[in-house]
Amino acid sequence: MKKKGKVTGVGGVFFKTEDPKATKDWYKNNLGFNTDDWGCTFWWKDNEDKKASTQWSPFAKDTNYFEPSKKDFMLNYRVENLVELLDDLKEKGVKVMDKIEEYDYGKFGWIIDLDGNKIELWEPKDEAFL
Repeated sequence: MKKKGKVTGVGGVFFKTEDPKATKDWYKNNLGFNTDDWGCTFWWKDNEDKKASTQWSPFAKDTNYFEPSKKDFMLNYRVENLVELLDDLKEKGVKVMDKIEEYDYGKFGWIIDLDGNKIELWEPKDEAFL
């Protein structure tokens, strides 16, 4: 029997900025972020001592990636069993975006919270980054 889906941690913090490159450079030069094209990946270990990551990414001010939310930020949560979690959330009346995207580094789904924030749910494959 599969485990029911659940959040296991913060997978990413995404926000809009006027100049993503300048923002990444500022964080690199002032706070020591190890930035790349996507932002900065923070590595840590989970409760089972497996490598895990959290992504920090500035996006261009005009991105539509956060839509339908009108907010300037989006949170990403690491989850187990994405499909089961989305099914459970639908049954509870949560607005679930009708798509799942799958890549070699994990599966993604999206929901809208009570305040209209788009929330990204990520079932990661951290080993793809190693």
